Amino acid sequence: MASQGPYGRQGYQANPQGYGGAYGGGGGAPPQGGSSYTSPPYGQGYGGATSYSAPAPQAGTYGVGGGDMGYGGESAGDYQNDKSSNDKTKGGKKSIALQALNQNVLIWAGFFSASLLIYSLLSGGDFSFLMTYGAMSRMFGFGILNVKTFKSQRATGVSVKSLQLYVLVFFFRLTSIFRHEGYLPYDKSGDWLYHFIEGMSLLFTSAALYGCMVPFKGTYQSDMDQFGEFNVPPGFGACYLAGPIMLVAVFIHPNLNADFLSDVAWTYAMYLESTALIPQLYMFQKQASGVVELLTAHFVAALGFGRLMEFLFWVYSYHELASSTGSRLPGYLALFSQFVQLVLMVDFFWYYYKAV
Repeated sequence: MASQGPYGRQGYQANPQGYGGAYGGGGGAPPQGGSSYTSPPYGQGYGGATSYSAPAPQAGTYGVGGGDMGYGGESAGDYQNDKSSNDKTKGGKKSIALQALNQNVLIWAGFFSASLLIYSLLSGGDFSFLMTYGAMSRMFGFGILNVKTFKSQRATGVSVKSLQLYVLVFFFRLTSIFRHEGYLPYDKSGDWLYHFIEGMSLLFTSAALYGCMVPFKGTYQSDMDQFGEFNVPPGFGACYLAGPIMLVAVFIHPNLNADFLSDVAWTYAMYLESTALIPQLYMFQKQASGVVELLTAHFVAALGFGRLMEFLFWVYSYHELASSTGSRLPGYLALFSQFVQLVLMVDFFWYYYKAV
């Protein structure tokens, strides 16, 4: 124990009256005539006063005062309330994140369950079912887009130019497969299901385009959807993709239907679909936040998955896409165009990861 301070040894020497003079209130005179000093009995103060008691601390300091006040006068109840509020906030965020995760799982679980059911009933185990599977994934994606658009009543984050291109894709494909069978899957799904899926995809795409351009036009981000806006009227940037690809399809196309218009229509749909997502991906990059809306991300992911299924099919079947002269250039070009789309979507999957 230190020797400094009023209660130490040196402090006693500096205060010859002793503890009684300081706290006893009387009888504090030192002994006279050189008589020796005698300590008082235990329990009594020096100089005959009652024993020293520490002064009672004031309420509101250092957590004393009936247990109601915290350090610096803060109420312990307030501290508990703040802690409880923070816990509720964290719990709320976790709950929202869990709900979003559950929604993601349910969306894709429903799609894969329906896919397995259709495969078991209509595919016959044939490899060409991958074409139907890819078409199902596209239809699923545009269904998600419609839910997003009409439920939220907003067209934010959606590229109208990509929708315009997809309307052309499904329209030209349907004009080919309804008239001829050269490009249909070989299994039972090619009898009617593939036609139905492509028709529903056209309906969903047209509905999403209508929602973005008519009832929810005020929320459409035209300032972000700027692909191809160069020397063309506003909103016509997609013509830089649609026009040149049509020329390529006219000169380089297979001959499975033995009909010029039907073959060109199907080829144009395939080539154009490989580039139809470019305006949407461009719009993602233009967004300042770099974060994509969840349902919009699911929409693009479903299109990418569908393209992957078709790419796997044509890897083993591209040699069948021969021209009337026997050239396999249309098959090589079809395979290359689908591969390019998958490469372009690598960038998207970073946005998809951030959204999910």
